[in-house]
Amino acid sequence: MTEIFVAPVAPGEEELEQTLRPRRLDEFVGQERVKEQLAIALDATRARGEALDHVLLVGPPGLGKTSLAYIVREELGVGIRSVAGPALERKGDMAAILTAMEERDVLFIDEIHRLNRAIEEILYPALEDFRLDIIVGQGPAARTLTLDLPPFTLIGATTRTGLLTTPLRDRFGMTFRLEYYDPPELAQIVRRSAGIMGVEIADEAAVEISGRSRGTPRIANRILRRVRDVAEVRHAGAITNDVAREALHLMEIDEAGLERTDRELLRAVVERFSGGPVGLSTLAVALGEEPDTIEDVYEPYLLQLGFLQRTPRGRIVTKLGRAHIGATAEPEAKLF
Repeated sequence: MTEIFVAPVAPGEEELEQTLRPRRLDEFVGQERVKEQLAIALDATRARGEALDHVLLVGPPGLGKTSLAYIVREELGVGIRSVAGPALERKGDMAAILTAMEERDVLFIDEIHRLNRAIEEILYPALEDFRLDIIVGQGPAARTLTLDLPPFTLIGATTRTGLLTTPLRDRFGMTFRLEYYDPPELAQIVRRSAGIMGVEIADEAAVEISGRSRGTPRIANRILRRVRDVAEVRHAGAITNDVAREALHLMEIDEAGLERTDRELLRAVVERFSGGPVGLSTLAVALGEEPDTIEDVYEPYLLQLGFLQRTPRGRIVTKLGRAHIGATAEPEAKLF
């Protein structure tokens, strides 16, 4: 259970990450459809003096789900409690968090799809009726003790909505799906972050960084920090387009935003498995990675670019993927 505070000056790496987060809805760049709907819900909630309806935020990592949760807290002027789904192992943990909530507070659960079933069972009455059912005793002497909870808002974040159980998913009044960002939006985020960091950056450099950031603000900010390091150590401190290109080359991030591991994945399928199809578990062994890491971290962007395909028989590298790594065209037999 953690509270995030924004450091005002001289932030370290972790504190800087929090400093770069937008604090208000009008500071949040992109996701216009989500912002519009959320703004209406927030205005209506403030006018009625009620707790905001439960919110489910869905989308790949790094698109701003956590930032939106803390923005809701700021906009409503309430408290927030934050916890990761896998960290909730015992019913007592969940009960302690719920009983400590104050009226209209926000409970943010990241990776909510990884909650165990016992925790979910406690959440059902808490979300629907704002009550906590505690079983006291065992066997025939067991009885249920019901505690009333103040109205609160659960904000759940997930990268895999399909893993949520239907009863839990149905208890969210609003579901927002965050999409990847366009390069102009990312360039705006890079310029904003550079201003917070006190780094001078050329517009061309911001565009260069945004074009290699996989449509993800978290990656754009991460690249910006490393580019800043190169600018400060090897140059005068300002980030020009040439400095940005030098740093990106040093980090082995190509024009499409692929890193070395992404290219190794494509080459493994092409060179070791004739372009596919190859099963996920086999590919994981070949790369020395966990299947979940490949499926959740590396594949989404490759699929988005059209470099990789998922088929019932396994993964296949497309013509676009082959061209990107400089591989020869696939054999005719593979086309059908």
